[in-house]
Amino acid sequence: MKPAAPTVTLLLALWGSGASAQDPTSYGCRFENGAAHVFDQGRFKPEPAGAMEFEIGSIDADAQTAEMKTARGPVQLKTVQAVSAIHFLEVVGEGYLNVTTIYDRADPDAPFPAVHSRHFGVLGQPVISQFLGHCRAKP
Repeated sequence: MKPAAPTVTLLLALWGSGASAQDPTSYGCRFENGAAHVFDQGRFKPEPAGAMEFEIGSIDADAQTAEMKTARGPVQLKTVQAVSAIHFLEVVGEGYLNVTTIYDRADPDAPFPAVHSRHFGVLGQPVISQFLGHCRAKP
């Protein structure tokens, strides 16, 4: 077998899991701007979407798990490490998905930019929402 090219080997070594010891293991997130759409009578119709907030904690990069803390109680999440971001996936009832992505920040004192998207349905009708906001590392 031919050895990997030095550039490829270096990139793979640098890439690793993407997580580092400095990465937060807990975030407090607030989403003030949102938009929702309900599919009704053959088209998506906008619906009001209010602000929301929740915490994501117990982040385990090796196990690719985390926990969302909400007013309704804890929710188990799967994580996916991306380049410059981490995704948190929640599988809700009937197999629908909620995805929260927290992006890296340029300023270490600024909050982390974040997006929360919900892909679900009610009585067979698609209901889609997306919220823009930020998360802060929690001690």
